[in-house]
Amino acid sequence: MHSQSKEIFVADCILKVQREVYEPAEDSFLFVDCMNVRLGSNVLDMGTGCGILGIIAAKRASWVLATDINPYAVHCAKRNAVLNGTDAKMLFLQGDLFAPIASSVKFDLIIFNAPYLPFESSGQVSWLEKAWTGGVDGRRVIERFLLEGPPHLKSDGEIMLMQSSLSGINETLQALRKRGLSTCIVAERNLPFFEKISLIRASMKEPVSF
Repeated sequence: MHSQSKEIFVADCILKVQREVYEPAEDSFLFVDCMNVRLGSNVLDMGTGCGILGIIAAKRASWVLATDINPYAVHCAKRNAVLNGTDAKMLFLQGDLFAPIASSVKFDLIIFNAPYLPFESSGQVSWLEKAWTGGVDGRRVIERFLLEGPPHLKSDGEIMLMQSSLSGINETLQALRKRGLSTCIVAERNLPFFEKISLIRASMKEPVSF
């Protein structure tokens, strides 16, 4: 799994990114700017890529589970965790969304820079393309995440999800509300070609006391 890598610097972190792994871009940087990790919390970094979000989260979290469907990404994120001194607080698993995670494991925070771009390939999708392709409407992975994610939250847990205006942000907000979470858009950024990326926060609702 050794290939040429590019070295980048983000938020006091040094990251080496292989060509088969998604390189941090505008969505990653917006996530970094707005991510709020409670001290001592348990965090799931879904689709970790090069590990950027999980590594930054691990500086405040008690522990971070970082997962990715891409085996090159898991290897890359592990190496970057060692480079940045967060490997002792991180666990890495390769697998498709929540498949490698036991149903009983719950988190204070789940972060996911989702594959959200509408794209339908007639051929085999590369490992790198899996980081950003979301099927014909951009929602193929997002819909599965919205179904499988909330059961893995603690009673006061939160989801932070990045997606694009090209893949139905309002649909995502409505789906989260139907699952009993309160939602808000934390930040937005306009991109070229009439696209906007939005960082969504969804929180488990406080139980009503009588």
